[in-house]
Amino acid sequence: MGIRLMTIDDYEKVYELWMSCAGMGLNNLDDSREGIQKFLMRNPDTCFVAEIENFIVGVIIVGNDGRRGYIYHTAVNPQYRKQGIAKNLLDASMTALHEIGINKVALVVFDRNEIGNSFWEKMGFTVRNDLIYRNKALTEIVRIDT
Repeated sequence: MGIRLMTIDDYEKVYELWMSCAGMGLNNLDDSREGIQKFLMRNPDTCFVAEIENFIVGVIIVGNDGRRGYIYHTAVNPQYRKQGIAKNLLDASMTALHEIGINKVALVVFDRNEIGNSFWEKMGFTVRNDLIYRNKALTEIVRIDT
């Protein structure tokens, strides 16, 4: 198995992988080819794929805002799980973040994603009960003139 930086040329295979994993939360804008291309352009050194014989079996999408790192859409093909692939992807992305001066990383996992939550707990990620996660889609903002 090899770990390498993800490129936009990997998009179709990565999207196929995401679709093979139950519980992935994807959306039409951010996770489109164009959305991922923008993300990779902004974060060229922190997103990785795992390959076995030129077959993408794992992916981790990681970015940063200059202050914190953020992990998105980590997935391993169900047939290749329990082989250390996700840990190797995580290690590669954590090393890349550390090399660019990022010292803290966050992620969001659906509470019903038992496999994902178990993995992140084993990797040392803790639950924050003091926060409320909120978001708002900019495509829904109504302009208010003042």
